[in-house]
Amino acid sequence: MSLVLHVDPGAEPDPGAVRATAGALERGALVVFPTETVYGIGARPDDRAATERLFAAKRRPPGLNLPVLAASPGEALELGAPDPRAEALARALWPGPLTVVLRRSARSAPWYLGEREDTVGVRVPDHPVALAVLRAFGPVATTSANLSGLPPLRSEDDLRATFGEAVEVYLVVAPSAMPPGERPSTVVDLTGDRPRVLRSGPIPAERIAEVLGQPVEGSG
Repeated sequence: MSLVLHVDPGAEPDPGAVRATAGALERGALVVFPTETVYGIGARPDDRAATERLFAAKRRPPGLNLPVLAASPGEALELGAPDPRAEALARALWPGPLTVVLRRSARSAPWYLGEREDTVGVRVPDHPVALAVLRAFGPVATTSANLSGLPPLRSEDDLRATFGEAVEVYLVVAPSAMPPGERPSTVVDLTGDRPRVLRSGPIPAERIAEVLGQPVEGSG
């Protein structure tokens, strides 16, 4: 039976709720937790059975790789090949609603995150609950909590109705607090010579170009 735990983003994250969520991830189970953009559904990235369960629960095509959230810029950048542009974006825009796609490092190379085995999308969220979970467990493969192609879910009832017992722990915002928004992060691809925005989001392409000092393909 799924465990539902309420949290208040405006207060110190409850240690028991964080431990329960980290414990579920350790067992290879799926969890739902809030970020500053949308609710995320996540699994440990180094367990193929866990990430396959995540693909199945979301009905996500394997051609759409799972991004990975980390607790700090250093930990996120360790998952990709060194890139001065990523370091510049990390200094200026993390934590925040920006996912950066990089060539994989040796650490993330074995992970099953989808059909693209050479790249990984990484982000450091700007949300106290998400960061507490990531500090307790480590990087988590996380995608928006909704069925693939549908809008992000914002309420406990909708989350539970959609994912049911496929999720072991629902870490949801208390009814008295503001739920996550409806707009996922901006996604920028740094695997080519010129940065390219793959998905528009809260951070516009113009801001990314300003940080990098070079043109960016796509619009934000």
